[in-house]
Amino acid sequence: MSHDSAWYEIRLQGQLHPRWASWFDGLTVTSAADGTTVIHGRVADQAALHGVLQKLRDLGLPLLSVARTDSDPAKHSSPGELP
Repeated sequence: MSHDSAWYEIRLQGQLHPRWASWFDGLTVTSAADGTTVIHGRVADQAALHGVLQKLRDLGLPLLSVARTDSDPAKHSSPGELP
C-alpha cells in the first residue's frame, strides 16, 4: 500500500452478501442487524476509494456514510464483538 492508503468504513442501506468482498478488492462486507451493510478496509488511495464508490453507485444501494477511520477496528474489538 502507498503512503496515501487509509482505512475506511462505508455504510449502505440494504444488505449485501459477504461474497461481494471479492468485487470490492478484499474489503470486508458485513451485514448488520439494522438492515445496513458495512464495507470496511484499507483503501490504497483516493482514486481507489472513488472506484469503490462507483461500484456501490452501480449496485443502486443508498449510501449512508463514508468515514475514514484510524485503523482496523478488528484489532480493537473484543472476541465475539462485531467490529
